[in-house]
Amino acid sequence: MQPVVPRYLVAFHPKRVSHHFVDVLVIGGGIAGLRATMGIDPRLSTLVVTKDKLQESNSAYAQGGIAGVLGADDKFENHVEDTLVAGAGLCDREVVEMVVREAPEHIRQLIEWGTSFDKLEGELLLGREGGHSHNRIVHALGDATGQEIMRAMIARARDVLRAQFWQNTFTIDLLTSDDRCRGALVWNERHGKTFVWAKQTILATGGAGQIFRETTNPPVATGDGHAAAYRAGAELADMEFMQFHPTVLYIAGSSRSLISEAVRGEGAILVNVLGHRFMPDYDPRAELAPRDVVSQAIADQMEKTKHSCVYLDLSHLDAETMRARFPGIAQRCREFGLDIAVDRIPVRPGAHYMIGGVKVDHDGRTTLDGLFAAGEVTSSGLHGANRLASNSLLEGLVFGARAGDAASAAALEMPDSFEAISLENPPIAHATEHLDLQDVRNALKSLVWRAAGVRRDGEGLRSAAKSIEQWQRFALAQQFSDPAGWELQNMLTVARVLIGAALRREESRGVHLRSDFPEQDDVHWKVRLGDRRVV
Repeated sequence: MQPVVPRYLVAFHPKRVSHHFVDVLVIGGGIAGLRATMGIDPRLSTLVVTKDKLQESNSAYAQGGIAGVLGADDKFENHVEDTLVAGAGLCDREVVEMVVREAPEHIRQLIEWGTSFDKLEGELLLGREGGHSHNRIVHALGDATGQEIMRAMIARARDVLRAQFWQNTFTIDLLTSDDRCRGALVWNERHGKTFVWAKQTILATGGAGQIFRETTNPPVATGDGHAAAYRAGAELADMEFMQFHPTVLYIAGSSRSLISEAVRGEGAILVNVLGHRFMPDYDPRAELAPRDVVSQAIADQMEKTKHSCVYLDLSHLDAETMRARFPGIAQRCREFGLDIAVDRIPVRPGAHYMIGGVKVDHDGRTTLDGLFAAGEVTSSGLHGANRLASNSLLEGLVFGARAGDAASAAALEMPDSFEAISLENPPIAHATEHLDLQDVRNALKSLVWRAAGVRRDGEGLRSAAKSIEQWQRFALAQQFSDPAGWELQNMLTVARVLIGAALRREESRGVHLRSDFPEQDDVHWKVRLGDRRVV
């Protein structure tokens, strides 16, 4: 039997906690959260809560760009088809068509707001990445697209919209009453716990890559939004689908750095330790195959050669062009004595993008009344079983805008109320045994990487589930007083949900490769799996 997941992580009483009232609460300051904020009517009060500083999000670290039909030789139908093919039969076609058709206007809007995308002779420079049939990726500063987009959006949110931000504030839990989200319980070091009561709440907390040992995600990506929504009773879906980026810089002992898919889009090839270019052996699209294909091919090569990585080779490309096109990647490699134009770059897959999450409709509504969600924390139906490159920032824009508009409209219809609901969570006795949070966290990350990484099997998943449940019995039974404990509890919760979903899907599809069920089974498994926490 699985350990009971507590409804709330901490003890609280309304007489001992401060209260704050807003019309709309936005949790998360990445591209989805900021775009949602920009869609809220200025007559409403809006509060944006971020776990770290505004600049620290998966959005800010995005290298590749945003996909959109902008070239004269491209069509909406092409982008739709590329997305559907990558999604391995599980995309919601209606959602895909909606997002693809709205993409160009959102990109033009970013330009109006001050985003400076790369251009050639006055025209947007369109790149190409794996899975795309046409050049349609807009990028900025070569390989720092997310950084430039977030700079422009943060400036607009602060200077034009005068939005209220609480940075370095941890969202512990969503508050619910009568099957409705009422806001959130948040904490920061200066003020402690605060009830934020909101007419409507928008969850945009990003991903969960930190539950894996190998990941491109920043330290903040611990699945807090996924876990909080799960505890609150919102339905999650597609949690078995974590996308692994094929090319993560692998230097033993260092933090992992993403080597953008755009590098392969510009002509870089993948070779194994013996110097053999192997991707044509796996797929006719070679290095431009979708990410799941490339990641699985790399894992296969690492196993066959008994080597810890494979290599990206750019030596056949123009040196100065490559250094100018990828300045950030070039600088990062130089720190380890590597010249991207000359040296082979050691790479291996790493957890990159959480496809699964809180289930939402076309306007970002979740199954919990009063709660909207957008971005990587969601399962929107856009990605299916494998995300097409550069569709993630696009999803954040489209669903952020739609969630902001819908939450704004709903909040405008509700009268003001400044009454705190009588919610209480009593304290529990502290466990007598000391829990080494960092040790459990490290063990969890290694376990999830081994059991639910690029390759999975039932035996490994079942063993991992038992270990996680054992850790949950100790960790979930405690009430911690700072983010280190809450993050671990969230990571354990999300990891167990992911493991359970991966066990249930007895086939291989997209990013989910079961070595004990190696074939795609459309008869039994062409369906999106959901999971609901009953409270």
